[in-house]
Amino acid sequence: MRNLLNFLIKYSTWFVFAFYVLISCILLVNTSKTHLSVYLSSANAIGGTIYRTSSEITDYFGLLAVNKRLQESNARLENEVLNLRNQLKQYDVLASDSSDYGRYRRFGYIGASVINNSTSHPLNYFTIDRGSTDGIEPGMGVVDQSGVVGIVDVTGKRTSRVISLLNQNQHFSAKIKSTPYVGSLTWKGSDPRVAYLEEVPRHAKYHIGDTITTSGFSTTFPEGIDIGTVMGNIKTNDDTFIVLKIRLMPDFKQLGTVRIINDILKNELDSISGS
Repeated sequence: MRNLLNFLIKYSTWFVFAFYVLISCILLVNTSKTHLSVYLSSANAIGGTIYRTSSEITDYFGLLAVNKRLQESNARLENEVLNLRNQLKQYDVLASDSSDYGRYRRFGYIGASVINNSTSHPLNYFTIDRGSTDGIEPGMGVVDQSGVVGIVDVTGKRTSRVISLLNQNQHFSAKIKSTPYVGSLTWKGSDPRVAYLEEVPRHAKYHIGDTITTSGFSTTFPEGIDIGTVMGNIKTNDDTFIVLKIRLMPDFKQLGTVRIINDILKNELDSISGS
């Protein structure tokens, strides 16, 4: 208490000065319409700036929840597209068959967030916040809103490690969209935006800008998921195959929300093929 009194006594002159200034401002505003108008305009401008800043901050944090809902909605829609595509192919083959084989839902999506990521090593991985308790298993394909980003490698109860597409030891079966030309997609460990499609038949027809998609020749990814676009070919001495330089669609330095693909036929097909 003594310290408080000493403080008030020491700065009493300033407190009195501030008090008289405040009273003067109140009297000035209340007795002059001009000054009142200026005060209201200034107060409105300052208040508007504060509210606008507060709203922008609130909206920024709200975008996280909005983005999550949008990703979940996209996952449901892509789930429907994949299953409809799968059913159409089966109906083409079984048009005269009365069996129910083509009526199930083969593919599903599980949403997840990336909680750790690397892009600067020869063998890159990232971690997601979903694990075995969420139905995640090794070998499942992982995509984001732009395309293929990796394959689940190791699962814990609540988290999983994913082999990034930016991993020199990982290869992906891919093809030039709307063609039968299939190759092996690999990353060479330099530019996180560029990969290479190898073992493409030399007679394959393509154009700069053509889309590269998953081939569907494995249970990891359905056919037709985007990977990148053709930038050109790489000169080689191979008379049988060519190598295409591919610009990857996903931005691996900005991975946030991803989706894990669940193929309910994976175990059955892998056991039949001896995988």
